[in-house]
Amino acid sequence: MGLLLEVIVTEANGSERINGLALLLESQENLNRLELIWVDQGYEGSRFKQGVANLTSATVEVMKRNGKGFQLLARRWVVERTFAWLLKKRRLVVDYEKLPETSESLIYVAMVHLMLKRLTKDESLLST
Repeated sequence: MGLLLEVIVTEANGSERINGLALLLESQENLNRLELIWVDQGYEGSRFKQGVANLTSATVEVMKRNGKGFQLLARRWVVERTFAWLLKKRRLVVDYEKLPETSESLIYVAMVHLMLKRLTKDESLLST
């Protein structure tokens, strides 16, 4: 499991590409660590790829479907698994928060809790 680098909560009707670039701008101190960015088809387009190229040296790989109906997309399970972990926290199941910053903080708290739980399961990690 990887560490969550940055969270940005936006309105649901916003542009995915613009919000994706805003996320990269928010996490500028971590950009040099990025090598590959997996995105779904909502982020497809040369302008988004150019925006990412202007901010970081990471390459963008679009996970595409090959037809209609349900398809298991490569690496999409990582996103869905993370959403499932977050939704185990009752406060994140439905968004009642007035400020997006509150939702972002709750996501960080949930991920820190998950990582601490996993670290304490393996006591050898605690002694280093």
